[in-house]
Amino acid sequence: MNIQRYTWPAIALHWAQAIVVLWLLWLGWTMTDLPKGAERSAAYGLHKSLGLLMLLLLVVRLAWRRRHHAPATLASGWEARLATATHHALYGFLLMAPLAGYLASSFTPYAIKFFGIEIPKAGWPDAGLNGVFKLLHLAFVWGGAGLIALHVAGAAKHALKRDSTFQRMLPGRLSKN
Repeated sequence: MNIQRYTWPAIALHWAQAIVVLWLLWLGWTMTDLPKGAERSAAYGLHKSLGLLMLLLLVVRLAWRRRHHAPATLASGWEARLATATHHALYGFLLMAPLAGYLASSFTPYAIKFFGIEIPKAGWPDAGLNGVFKLLHLAFVWGGAGLIALHVAGAAKHALKRDSTFQRMLPGRLSKN
């Protein structure tokens, strides 16, 4: 059986985003408990930089995907529909969570920096708008965490079934079943 793989750039972008998302989730959930000071400010700055990096990776990934289509799904029926819906929702999360975070940061008096380089803000100091976008950011993050759990559960299912679906997104050679 000839199983079509994802391209190397698609695999690299997938795993780069996975690492950055997990780092963002961990950092986001731990930085709020830090006492005010340099360590907390550094954690928030890193979180914002990683969020902006996520947006850049998404743009690159979507540009790549536009010219290099994903291999055909090996699933069928409701599993194929669920996988497609989950993937589309994950792309929405990868866009909306960092965008809402950027907009929340845009409505504070503080500069937004991308790994030390100040970038333009889309707003002005406004506590009300900051609060709205913080809530949206939080909602997208919790929804995204649920989607990630669903995605990982599906990947685990395919890994246990050994049906090659999981292996198509792993670096290395595709083994024959």
